[in-house]
Amino acid sequence: MIPSDHFTRLYNEVFKFLESKGQEDLELYWLEISKNQEKHILDLIQTKGLQGMYEYWSVIEEEENCELDLMVDDDHLELHMHGCPSLAKVLDNDAEPMKRYCDHCAGWIGPIMDKTGYHLVYDAISRTEPRCVMRIFKDKAQAREAEKSVELLMGWPGKKTRD
Repeated sequence: MIPSDHFTRLYNEVFKFLESKGQEDLELYWLEISKNQEKHILDLIQTKGLQGMYEYWSVIEEEENCELDLMVDDDHLELHMHGCPSLAKVLDNDAEPMKRYCDHCAGWIGPIMDKTGYHLVYDAISRTEPRCVMRIFKDKAQAREAEKSVELLMGWPGKKTRD
């Protein structure tokens, strides 16, 4: 198995290469990541909704050693990443980080939320700080309202937004 610090470095280099070929190639790759992740999360969403998402990201918190707060209620799930190990590892190596490295998270999560009828609001906050806030809503109007308070709103294939 590849160590996580090597994996994130590989991801970073793949993202940079694909971005050099064009935005479309990068987005197609994120869609492939999204399709792969469906194997791990789609059934949880379809059978348990927001609670299934909570279960999924609780496992990720432990497996990836994330510093995060996670909460769920009847209307939405909210994840506050205080220390993203993936971006931290990308920033802490001798290769230049892809400037939009954080975009891959919304790039794979967004299409799954679109497919399942949920509404993602992904605030990367800063592309150079390993932290973010992800909110997933049942109600589209609540999601659009939440978008008004983000610092750096992320889009994904199928949903463009401001940079």
